[in-house]
Amino acid sequence: MIRHPFLEPEAPAPPPLVRVDLPDVPLFARGKIREIYDLGEQLLMVASDRLSAFDVVLDEPIPGKGIVLSSLSAFWFERLAGDVPNHFLSDDPDNWPEVVKPYGDILRGRAMLVRRCERINVECVVRGYLVGSGWAEYRQQRTLGGVPLPLGLLEAEQLPEPQFTPTTKEEHGHDQPLTVAQMAELVGQGLTDALQARSLQLYALAAEHARSRGIILADTKFEFGLLDGEIVLIDEMATPDSSRFWPADEYEVGATPPSFDKQPVRDYLEGTGWDKLPPPPQLPPEVIRATTERYREAFLRLVGPPL
Repeated sequence: MIRHPFLEPEAPAPPPLVRVDLPDVPLFARGKIREIYDLGEQLLMVASDRLSAFDVVLDEPIPGKGIVLSSLSAFWFERLAGDVPNHFLSDDPDNWPEVVKPYGDILRGRAMLVRRCERINVECVVRGYLVGSGWAEYRQQRTLGGVPLPLGLLEAEQLPEPQFTPTTKEEHGHDQPLTVAQMAELVGQGLTDALQARSLQLYALAAEHARSRGIILADTKFEFGLLDGEIVLIDEMATPDSSRFWPADEYEVGATPPSFDKQPVRDYLEGTGWDKLPPPPQLPPEVIRATTERYREAFLRLVGPPL
């Protein structure tokens, strides 16, 4: 993992990168946050500073956000490569193919060269704590992912053991929850069993490291692909966009702690009375700054300051 100057305490935020266009490189896909470029057997994944809230991309970017997403993913991919194979090759522009090296200064710290894999179209979610939509399901049905849980659990309480609660992978709109049995109908029982085991393993490894840094990994999601028949972790890993991080020193059962993600944006938007349909309200500068700092703090706590 290379380290962008922004990833230092109190460093100024870089100019935001809203959209990436590499005219000499074929575009493979453009998502809410990322542009992915086609390099044959390899892809270049670029994380912009765009922010999506309630499935709507906001007009204002969050400076430095893409740097955190890409750099933190690179950190995890390198750290856990010996445990679960992944698609990561390099985030150092000096090691990229010649066709993308001219863009190295723009993309440094916010892009990863990865192996091209066949994506498995499910989201592999692991929950260690009862919060969010999991808490809503439990209150209504006393289940999580369709699996019965003990009575009397409280909001944000740690589960007796982490639960695998997969969802669909939708191109537009909300991903839809799946039971493990429904996932098996989609991708097969053998692949479901393997993905569940890999997901729980990765969650345990990431949660243990996060705990050592004063962070609770409440839940997270993984994506996997196939490369030469082998299951490979792809996309991103344990970032503020794919995970719920809580400061351990502010955690208590019965209330959801503040999280290291876009919570300032969600709180502001909820307070405006917005109907969650485009166009979104404009974000004030103080909300943008607070969100930038939350993303950076997540990186600094999990990775540590520069040596």
